Amino acid sequence: RIGLGVTGLADAFIQCGVRYGSEESVRLTDEWLATLKNAAYLASAELAAEKGSFPLYDAAAYRERPMIRSLDPAVREAVERCGLRNALVTSIAPTGTISLFADNVSSGIEPVFAYSYSRNVLLANGSRTTERMTDYAYRLYREAFGPDAPLSDAFVDVGGLRPEDHVRIQAAAQKHIDSSISKTINCPPDLPFEAFKDVYAQAYALGCKGCTTYRPNEITGAVLETAAVPTVRPEARRVPTDGEGDGDVVYMTEPLERPQSLPGRTYKLRWPDSDHAIYVTINDIVQDAPGDRKIRRPFEVFINSKNMEHYAWTVALTRMISAVFRRGGDVAFVVEELKAVFDPRGGHWMEGRYVPSLLAAIGGIIEQHMIEIGFLAPPETAPGPAGARPELPPTRPLRGCPRCGQPTLIHSEGCDLCTACGYSKCS
Repeated sequence: RIGLGVTGLADAFIQCGVRYGSEESVRLTDEWLATLKNAAYLASAELAAEKGSFPLYDAAAYRERPMIRSLDPAVREAVERCGLRNALVTSIAPTGTISLFADNVSSGIEPVFAYSYSRNVLLANGSRTTERMTDYAYRLYREAFGPDAPLSDAFVDVGGLRPEDHVRIQAAAQKHIDSSISKTINCPPDLPFEAFKDVYAQAYALGCKGCTTYRPNEITGAVLETAAVPTVRPEARRVPTDGEGDGDVVYMTEPLERPQSLPGRTYKLRWPDSDHAIYVTINDIVQDAPGDRKIRRPFEVFINSKNMEHYAWTVALTRMISAVFRRGGDVAFVVEELKAVFDPRGGHWMEGRYVPSLLAAIGGIIEQHMIEIGFLAPPETAPGPAGARPELPPTRPLRGCPRCGQPTLIHSEGCDLCTACGYSKCS
């Protein structure tokens, strides 16, 4: 299976002077993707002649499929003669990041979201910078006609399109795509339900395999937002260049590369509620610092235990913490977040201090490690009176039952029992 597709379709429309969703744009989509389909199938047939067809290829069955019958005669003849190397050939994949790297062309077969906007970028050192982004076709137009030239009717963004414009383009592409299409049909917040339902009916009637809609609302909001732009005639419409059309998008940096070997330490944690010890391994990365110094910073965390009760959440926790560490910047907040977690069933006294949860205990180990490697400064502690004893917490309540939720779980004869609903961990 492969998925040959496109990106930059909307920018191609603009450069041809064609409005997204118009009859001409539908015709061009059909023509361009038919060319892609024929070239892709011909290449797959040539690969099959060289290396053989994919194992489940059935020549007789494939010959009658609509996609094969829609190929140009020469391509169809090559498929019948050589077979196909690939079970699926074409697809329209999500290309948001790819399109951004490709000089900010429009994504996949999506329309342009905004021709000019700001992107807030998070850098490796934890600081942010604001980058002004302009669409590729918009930039070419400004270079050719000047910064004040009125935009043509071909310059239409998401806010100026109807849902049916999206559906028409997707349906035109679907005829030549044998796999999936990544496409979002943007709907206005005030679209009536019957009209919203018709979007799906239209997509089905036009032959789309699937349909994804998005309608902003007060609860979920919108993924990207632009400032409101006054409605003007197409010939007088200008894309704002300062201030307007800003989307508050945070783009994460690439994670730091992992060296072949890392220094680190493993800590043993005994939690009273667990029959087995928990081992926390923290590996560090050594980086250059001003003045020919070297600094160590936490890079990844591993948590292991024979107690399988904690397996799922410890795996999730290690992956999340490691992902944060690998992006650099000030990661000390991880310690504070973990130490603030409390267990409603109660915590435990450990080495003369009250720890409100197992997660808080893990946070304490990470804090201890950060202090030992010099990443965090040691906490300032005020000396207390001689012989002072720590203040005891309130009487610990019974633990909550995992079945009924009542604080009636007791530990009896080596097993957890609920006096309210009869739950038994051992049964």
